[in-house]
Amino acid sequence: MTTRAIQVVRAGALTTVQDLGRAGFAHLGVPRSGALDQPAHRLANRLVGNPPDAATLETTLTGTAVRVCATTVAAVVGAPCTVRVQGRPVAWGAAIRIPAGAVLDVGPATAGLRGYLAFAGGVAVEPVLGSRSTDLLSGLGPAPLADGDVLGLGEPTGPTPPDADVSRRPGPPTELVLPLVLGPRRDWFAPDAPAALGAARYTVASASNRIGLRTDGPALSWARTDELPSEGMVLGAVQVPPDGRPVLFLADHPVTGGYPVIGVVPEEHLALAAQAVPGTPVRFTVTAH
Repeated sequence: MTTRAIQVVRAGALTTVQDLGRAGFAHLGVPRSGALDQPAHRLANRLVGNPPDAATLETTLTGTAVRVCATTVAAVVGAPCTVRVQGRPVAWGAAIRIPAGAVLDVGPATAGLRGYLAFAGGVAVEPVLGSRSTDLLSGLGPAPLADGDVLGLGEPTGPTPPDADVSRRPGPPTELVLPLVLGPRRDWFAPDAPAALGAARYTVASASNRIGLRTDGPALSWARTDELPSEGMVLGAVQVPPDGRPVLFLADHPVTGGYPVIGVVPEEHLALAAQAVPGTPVRFTVTAH
């Protein structure tokens, strides 16, 4: 076969199509979505000669395996893992040539959580609102991969550049340290709540997903008992539900919410959150502005 496409042999626990997301539609109730670890997504595209907004496959913990229908170039970055073509080991974090009909097998993560698999030309599913990203909250974009799915690939747009130095990327965190800027609802908590949050030690909860990183640990108490009207939510918002355990909103987060937000984690720190496996220690460093 010469068609530029891939066929899913092993879908993995959760493998989705992701690009840089569909920004600008929060007023329609649509979150940005997109790759959770955007630096890894961009690097995977760079390795195969794609622009940053080309769609990749985002794997979760167990990897994936696909058969290529035509000779192509691919790269796997993000969570470290073993990579094989037709059963033979090949490089992780580098451009690799895959002959037509061969199976590319991305193994389980040996550290971290999410891997990014790029193909020259990008994954060419139909865009929705300008993005090819799978949004697990709204249901926009393609469904998570299933065994037997066939996905088209675009035409390569440029030559494959020299390999980037993947070793300069930070590895998956052994402790997730998150700077947090207080507000907008710090008045919903006791005066000592920011200090308590900064002193507390949490861990990543197993219920975490692309919508939000949930935490296990000490509960923060609300200082008020009235109901907060629903209001806009931003990427990186740290919302505190009635159980008192902070939730960090990630790419598929709802655009409105009715629980108070004690602070916001700046976007540039969210890529590490995307790689934090359940049980990873979490610490917030709190600032007023």
